[in-house]
Amino acid sequence: MDNKYQKLIAVTNRHLVKGNYFQQIERVVKLNPKAIIIREKDLSKEDYKALAEKVLVISYKSNTPCFIHSYIDVAKKLNCKRIHFSIPKLRENKDNLEYFDEISVSCHSIEDVTEAISCGATQVIVGNIFETDCKKGLPGKGLEFLKRICDISTVPVYGIGGISLENIADVLSTGAMGGCMMSGFMKL
Repeated sequence: MDNKYQKLIAVTNRHLVKGNYFQQIERVVKLNPKAIIIREKDLSKEDYKALAEKVLVISYKSNTPCFIHSYIDVAKKLNCKRIHFSIPKLRENKDNLEYFDEISVSCHSIEDVTEAISCGATQVIVGNIFETDCKKGLPGKGLEFLKRICDISTVPVYGIGGISLENIADVLSTGAMGGCMMSGFMKL
């Protein structure tokens, strides 16, 4: 079965969802994305844990891998062995990663990618590739930048920022394993 979503990681943002957030997550997992990153970083740790617990139940039912964003203790309490960090959060936690099977890191430069890999990243998410509403006014770094990252990376690379079904083939042509999409998943 050809699945156009299999190369895409869904990044959550409940503020973009029209209607019930958890029903939206159920719609997303039915599309069989590569994974979900529960990004809701404006929530308190307690509220994030409550939300993540429900998202994990939905994702586990469909065998969709799910990453907790930043909170190591929440991931451990919820028995989630996948974590996603920014570079500053990775630096803060680099000596406390033995629990995790997969470590995803947001990167914005070749130096970030090199540091992330040296700290144990199993995948890097590089952006922003195209202009995006999420980063208003910040020009995209482009496909050539993504290709340079793919050429030096020893772990899978995913592009982020303005990624859509219409441009994922261009993203893949750089050597990236796929892309991350927020609006496309949260607004469908």
